[in-house]
Amino acid sequence: MVRIGLQIRAQVENVTNIRPDGDDFRWYVKIKCSNCGTITGSWQYLTLTESTPTKGGRGSASMVSKCKMCGRENHIDILKDSYKAYNVEDSGSFKTIVGFECRGMEPVEFSPRIGFAAKGAESTTQFEVDLTEKEWADYDEKTNLPVSIEEFESRFITMK
Repeated sequence: MVRIGLQIRAQVENVTNIRPDGDDFRWYVKIKCSNCGTITGSWQYLTLTESTPTKGGRGSASMVSKCKMCGRENHIDILKDSYKAYNVEDSGSFKTIVGFECRGMEPVEFSPRIGFAAKGAESTTQFEVDLTEKEWADYDEKTNLPVSIEEFESRFITMK
């Protein structure tokens, strides 16, 4: 069993506490089979609210999938306690925001979409953030300042 972390990096302006909003947040990923190396052609998603039983009744996981090439059943589970917010102090640096426990497959690509939340760095203004275009901008009326997330990047790392 391998633990894989999703790290993000972005340039943020006047916004902090960027995080998935709710347990039903969808993590869109492309998956690679650890057995044969096949990578899924389409985006798959995982959530904390959806769980599928694993083969042999040994529990459940956020995603259970059978590889189309080698036929092996693999699974990934989201580590809820691993959630971390991306803050204004993290701007420009990679930070792990979630971890996955992987057996037989691992995420290799992440597609940010809707469902992120953020807070004004100098106010209590709450924002709904859509990172589908890998950037987002708005205006904080409480502080009369623009807020933005730009130059969004992501990568996966092996966690200890």
